[in-house]
Order: sequence, then structure tokens, then C-alpha cells
Amino acid sequence: MPVDIRLTYEDYCLLPNDGKRYEIIEGELFVTPSPNFLHQNIVTNLIYFLSSFLKDHPLGRVIVSPFDVVFSQFDVVEPDILYVSKARASVLTEKNAQGSPDLVVEVLSQSTAKIDRTTKLKLYARFGVEEYWIIDPEGPSAEIYRRTKGSLDLAAQLAAKDSLSSPLFPELNLPLHKLIE
Repeated sequence: MPVDIRLTYEDYCLLPNDGKRYEIIEGELFVTPSPNFLHQNIVTNLIYFLSSFLKDHPLGRVIVSPFDVVFSQFDVVEPDILYVSKARASVLTEKNAQGSPDLVVEVLSQSTAKIDRTTKLKLYARFGVEEYWIIDPEGPSAEIYRRTKGSLDLAAQLAAKDSLSSPLFPELNLPLHKLIE
């Protein structure tokens, strides 16, 4: 009988806490170094704007990495930011999200750009994420993917002069250039 060599969430939990980001996609281990200052500045600013918005509009919860999203035994990721609406609140546990957030945000870095735009886009589409934002620090710019008919399709490409908006956050109008201030 063949042995399944794919890594599982159980294996993932045994990985060292050494400042690197570990993720498992389809049982394969992905390791990336800590992000740079610009990346973290964008994550911090986006968390600030989303958290402020959600204080006035209590629609759900926004969570910053590191926080595991466990899609399956073989698929565990740590998005930069995730949002879970009140309707999906049951996926949140003290330890991780057990299932699909409404929104996943990845801020690109040199070591993650290709994976974020291909492997993770497919993963998030497969497991029912409603919206996926890819923020590129250069510019900054953004690619907004929204769920339509079972997949995530490119809904908008934004430049620094544009504003970010989403059906998940009615009335939110965030000028993209504010993410790098």
C-alpha cells in the first residue's frame, strides 16, 4: 500500500516558530522569509482602515497574519489579512479559521508574487473565498478578484490614483495611495 507523502496540518503544527512563513498547499510546503518594511507598512495601513470601517459598520472581523486558514488537511495558509463576515463567523476558532474567509488579502513581495497570483488564486477559488485582493507595493496597485459562478474572476485593476471599494464593505472608499503613507 503506497504511503501518502503530502504534508498535513498535523505536520504543519510541528514546524519551527522561526520568523519564516510556512504554508501547505496541496500537501506541498512553501517557505518564505519575513516581509520587508513597505509590505508591513501596507498591511498595517490596510488593517487600520478596515478596522476603523468595521467599528462603525460591525459586519464582521478583520484579522492580520499570522493566523492560519485551514481549508483542508493538506491546505493551510497564512494570508496577510483576512476578513470573516458575521454570516461566516462559525469558521473562526481561537486557533485558526477552519474554512473559507469572505476576503483574503495578499501584499506582494519578491518571493511571493508568482505564488500569490497563481497557486493561491486557484486555492482561494477552489475553497470558496468570495473576494481576493492582491496589493502590489509598487505604485501601489491592486488586483481585485470576485467570485462569479464558482471561480474568482478579475473584477478590477487599480492604480495608485484609484480607490478601493467592495460589496463586502458598503460605503468603503479607500484611496489606494493612502496604503503607502
